[in-house]
Amino acid sequence: MAIERTLSILKPDATRRNLTGAINQRLEAAGLAIVAQRRLRLTRSMAEGFYAVHRERPFFGSLCEFMTSGPVVVQVLEGEGAVAHYREVMGATNPAEAADGTIRKDFAESIEANSTHGSDSVENAAIEIAYFFSEVDIVG
Repeated sequence: MAIERTLSILKPDATRRNLTGAINQRLEAAGLAIVAQRRLRLTRSMAEGFYAVHRERPFFGSLCEFMTSGPVVVQVLEGEGAVAHYREVMGATNPAEAADGTIRKDFAESIEANSTHGSDSVENAAIEIAYFFSEVDIVG
């Protein structure tokens, strides 16, 4: 398996409850290295741009509203098969369907406030990482 990078966002529900350390501890214990990180508050324009692929979906407006409701932590994770591995560590989008011991099962409040975002493919990871970071920001 190849070394990959993936984007991770710790969502406003996680930062509001001071879960960033606990979540990052799990990521590192799972073998994912945090090679770039920043805390910021997304503007509406930033959220709409990032989630543009979902613009026509009924949840787009509420998703953007939620993602701008408080600070987020955006980070780049690196490791063997990082995209799929992070998605496994996160668990299913719906926390009720997530496996025991996953981040979403243990920390999510709802489908939307599910504590984490992760890229769904290597190709999208590259696009999503470039949305928040330049190559000089990533130190592996």
